[in-house]
Amino acid sequence: MSAATPPAQRRLIGLLLVLLLVAQIDQPYPEVALLQHIPTMLLIVAAPWLLRRWPLSTASVACIVAFMALHTLGGRYAYSNVPYDDWARALTGATLSDAFGWTRNHYDRLVHFAFGALSVIPVAEIARRWGGLGPRGAALTVLGWVLAISCLYEIFEWLLTIVAAGETADRYNGQQGDIWDAQKDMALATLGAILVLAIPRRDRRQACASS
Repeated sequence: MSAATPPAQRRLIGLLLVLLLVAQIDQPYPEVALLQHIPTMLLIVAAPWLLRRWPLSTASVACIVAFMALHTLGGRYAYSNVPYDDWARALTGATLSDAFGWTRNHYDRLVHFAFGALSVIPVAEIARRWGGLGPRGAALTVLGWVLAISCLYEIFEWLLTIVAAGETADRYNGQQGDIWDAQKDMALATLGAILVLAIPRRDRRQACASS
């Protein structure tokens, strides 16, 4: 890690590396593990250079690491099989699916919502610092980023179904039989961004920095 990177940011990236390594222990879905974890591995490797070339606040780095940590957990269980019901039952004796009447695993929905919400601080900071934009321009940039990346990701998943073996593609995509899965994912990401943008800037930075 570059000495120019603040210690708090080095610790955050180190924590993400530990989570990534732990996620590989007794990997339950090795056939899709590499596809799921490549982005995190690349980010960890590139982080020293990226933060030296384009420094970010610790709040922004915390948001990025928080999202990648959620993605790492989802990637371990191929998203559709994150055992949150088992965890809830162990803690409370009841499951989230029973409580809310869910018929599918909704962890992927959480991560798409989190992508939008956790993009706000870093993308707005980049838009203001290097784009010279004001608050309104930065907010529009955030929405454009979330919509564009969500759309490109869903296109990538569609292309994967064309080139990958059927079972591998199904496990990676995690549609779980929902024909409107892509649209719901994009809508949740956009909703996450809009809700966070509605929070006063100082409050949202403090919330992400303390996460």
